[in-house]
Amino acid sequence: MTIRDVAREAGVSVASASRALNGLASVTAATRDRVVEAAALLRYVPHTGARTLSTRRTDTIGVMLPDLHGEFFSEIIRGADLAARERGLHLLVSTSHGDAAEAAAAMRAMRGRVDGLLLMSPHVDAPLLADNLADDLPTVLINTRVEGGSRPSFCVDNHAGAMAAVKHLASGGGKVAHIAGPADNFESQERLRGYVDALGGAAGLVLQGDFTEESGHRAGLKLANMSPRPAAVFAANDAMAIGCLLALGERGVRVPQDMAVAGFDDIPVARLIRPSLTTVRINIADLSRRALKRLVAVIDGDTAKNVPETVQPQLVVRESSVPQTAAAKTAIERTRRRPR
Repeated sequence: MTIRDVAREAGVSVASASRALNGLASVTAATRDRVVEAAALLRYVPHTGARTLSTRRTDTIGVMLPDLHGEFFSEIIRGADLAARERGLHLLVSTSHGDAAEAAAAMRAMRGRVDGLLLMSPHVDAPLLADNLADDLPTVLINTRVEGGSRPSFCVDNHAGAMAAVKHLASGGGKVAHIAGPADNFESQERLRGYVDALGGAAGLVLQGDFTEESGHRAGLKLANMSPRPAAVFAANDAMAIGCLLALGERGVRVPQDMAVAGFDDIPVARLIRPSLTTVRINIADLSRRALKRLVAVIDGDTAKNVPETVQPQLVVRESSVPQTAAAKTAIERTRRRPR
């Protein structure tokens, strides 16, 4: 069925049928009711391509992420999807799979398909954006380092969050190790810098990871076999921290009595595992929800929204870094009950 069939059934012109279905105010309520009733009777579905040519809008938002695996990216998509649905928009999701060339290809593939783009990539810089992204495509960057750009952005203060976690661990005394993320990742670099600065610029003990539970598990096995062992370990994300927790448990290393553990991100499972994980909280879904709202404002012409915003994370102390005294248990339970 086409809009011509709907117009014929409703006894109106094609233009009136189009205005009624698009919610424009230039038709009467009676006409709109007849058109909507006719469309329902005929099971009419608008042709997306034709509608795009007419309105120059796709009602679709592109979301480009470095990966889709794990709770962190699930939360990013969930937050963006919630905000999109509130506005009757759809998401087109793509991933760069940790590769600059794939990031460039994914950006080019978005052209003409989306009204705007949410972009998170550790491989994107200003030249890559300029070469592969149309200047007139509204884009909001999330945790992406593009210096001197005019596009709006949301960046977590990874450095400050890491410093808070490491200082907390160091307050218990003893050496603090670090499980780092990928060496070429902006967030990983900032969290490593926060670790080093929290130790007063000391080299510390850094084990290389890649943001996966498996790499955290490998690092945890190495830490468990050390003699003497570090008193604590800060992992650059929660997935690696959880992998480390599993490895320490397998080797009989008690957490936090023998070694304290902290992560970064506060993914949902962090408070459910035992011991519950001390971490640096980013409200991940809220971050992407705010980014999508900002993008919609830019799409609608609000150029005042083209400003960067720094998101301050929060240290959340749980069982993995605090000996279970009665006072600590009370504080931890208070943290668990805090609304997310």
